[in-house]
Amino acid sequence: MAEGYDVVIVGAGPAGIFTALELVRQRNGLKVLILEKGHGLQRRVCPSQETRSSCLHCNPCSVVSGWGGAGAFSDGKLTLSPEVGGWLNEYIPRQDVTSLVDYVDRVYLRFGAPDRVYGGPDDERILDIQRQAILADLKLIPAPIRHLGTGRTQEILQAMKDYLEERGVEVRTDTPVEEILVDDHRAAGVVTRKGEEIKARYVVLAPGREGSDWLRKVAGKLGLKLAVNPVDIGVRVEVPAAVMEHLTSVIYESKFIFYSRKFDDRVRTFCMNPYGEVVLENNEGLVTVNGHSYAEKKTTNTNFALLVSKTFTEPFKEPIAYGRYVAQLANLLGGGVLVQRLGDLLSGRRTTADRLEKGLVTPTLTEATPGDLSLVFPYRHLTAIIEMLQAMDKIAPGVYSRHTLLYGVEVKFYSSRLDLTRDLETNIRGLYAAGDGAGVTRGLAQASAAGVITARAIMAVNSACA
Repeated sequence: MAEGYDVVIVGAGPAGIFTALELVRQRNGLKVLILEKGHGLQRRVCPSQETRSSCLHCNPCSVVSGWGGAGAFSDGKLTLSPEVGGWLNEYIPRQDVTSLVDYVDRVYLRFGAPDRVYGGPDDERILDIQRQAILADLKLIPAPIRHLGTGRTQEILQAMKDYLEERGVEVRTDTPVEEILVDDHRAAGVVTRKGEEIKARYVVLAPGREGSDWLRKVAGKLGLKLAVNPVDIGVRVEVPAAVMEHLTSVIYESKFIFYSRKFDDRVRTFCMNPYGEVVLENNEGLVTVNGHSYAEKKTTNTNFALLVSKTFTEPFKEPIAYGRYVAQLANLLGGGVLVQRLGDLLSGRRTTADRLEKGLVTPTLTEATPGDLSLVFPYRHLTAIIEMLQAMDKIAPGVYSRHTLLYGVEVKFYSSRLDLTRDLETNIRGLYAAGDGAGVTRGLAQASAAGVITARAIMAVNSACA
């Protein structure tokens, strides 16, 4: 017999969690269920994480699925600006996005986020960095950052889970959803992979970035309209922390945008981790690279991603498959992630274990295989990455060093954007989509804000129908 709820939330990342938090805050008596295909936080933490912050070799642990989503094991940076982290300003007015980002920031503070914010808007040092960036053909996007830190992020997420369960929200982890039920063009519930049918008046799809391919398939079955977002493919760069310290001490995460001279492709920095480490991610069998920095543990290196954005046109409609294909080449050649010194790449030779040992940068990801990234990336991607490194070297001398390490591949899977209303509702009544997996956000703050939008929309409809 089908069990009934008012709201079923698919996915326990920031969008799903904040949907539930906002519903609970209003004390409207709605019966809420969160379904998450991954594990709870305690089961996601495994022995290898203590030494390398990666669950890659633990079975069946995953760092991209589970309570908190991929953000539970991320660096935990709240970007407090409507300019960065998604496209919510295409759905609601910019001032509303700003208000929502401020609102979710206060919620994170209430659950234990630190008080410090990096990169205030009136800091003269930021204006100086902006001027230097312009001279290097770079655009700096000032964005205040509240850094949670990987360990503290998990504590905050656990506190949120405890808070929700104490107020009657039911949370089921290890429960993948197979099908969305629709009755008379209205959401009617979900069916889990085990065949359990769960009835609901409202369904929120918040599967996170890792679940974007699943959401695309669901959209196809339901006839939901999709637009193709750019796919971001690139490398994780690792340099001595001293090279970036004059930037990270002011901004913490420097967000630079560059357009390659040869192809005019957009390249951006992403997820900068001062004194952090490079880590592995396992995306359902596909091994990719990411970076963390911790509130307590420090290394002598700083890492950041350089991502090349590419928008495909008709007839190609599979950017996620394309991104996976590029990453699979690295997996095929190296059994996982490859690492190469920039000097070896420029000299047209592979990096060996011996050459890596002679370098001035000690890799923090020891599981990476020394190799040749030119066998993995398309020519235009490598060209854009090299040009970006040259530009960055003008404002951070040492970035374009032969000792700089490049890890590949880093891919961001948020390529399918659903056609949604300003309330983030699909063309099926009562069916909402929020967060990175829906292609409307790409960061903690805006994903959390998207959850608030869906919750408020549900409460408004529910009140009108009462």
